[in-house]
Amino acid sequence: MSRKAAVVESYAHLWEEEGLRRRWVVWNTAGETLVFDRETNCPVDIGDESVLHEVLRRMRKAGVSETDDYPGRPCAEG
Repeated sequence: MSRKAAVVESYAHLWEEEGLRRRWVVWNTAGETLVFDRETNCPVDIGDESVLHEVLRRMRKAGVSETDDYPGRPCAEG
């Protein structure tokens, strides 16, 4: 397995775990597409752009929700 394939597979929980699909969503912001973790209320850091594209492809293929709206809880102000 190539290094890139191994890195992509390290994110398999984002598209394989049936019960957790509501935790992660594909979020289309004004400037980019991100994986968003509703539990931590933050985007998931997937540093490598080519890995991100493959992760997003697999998430979409698995039917993970996708939105243009902010998918998290309101952030605390202060």
